[in-house]
Amino acid sequence: MNMIESSIINNKKMGDDKGYLTVIEEQITVPFDIKRVFYIYGTQEDVRRGYHAHYKTRQALVSVSGSCKVYLNNTKRKTDILLDSPTKILILEPNDWHEMYDFSEDCVLLVLASHLYDAEDYIRDYEKFIEFYSEKL
Repeated sequence: MNMIESSIINNKKMGDDKGYLTVIEEQITVPFDIKRVFYIYGTQEDVRRGYHAHYKTRQALVSVSGSCKVYLNNTKRKTDILLDSPTKILILEPNDWHEMYDFSEDCVLLVLASHLYDAEDYIRDYEKFIEFYSEKL
């Protein structure tokens, strides 16, 4: 298995003095079919969320309001990404252990997923994640 890197997509902002519009389309803006959509909001600033990776699901994260940070670890690279614009999309690959934190009070984090929810697709144990992906990447 080759290492798959997460990426940032800078989406287009269209608008005028009436306001703005940003479009997300499957296989155009995000590089996968969208099967599930959810959003995270009302998270306290000192709370971390996520703490998992996936076997198959890819995700696109967009802070449509406010901001938050995302810690990524794919066993070869560890980094923190600031999501602070509704035009910035973080594409998460299955092999990214991710944790969201430093939520602003007004943060609404939109998540678009390539697969429907399946509890078996989640790797919630960090040691199991390291064992599974360090052998494959």
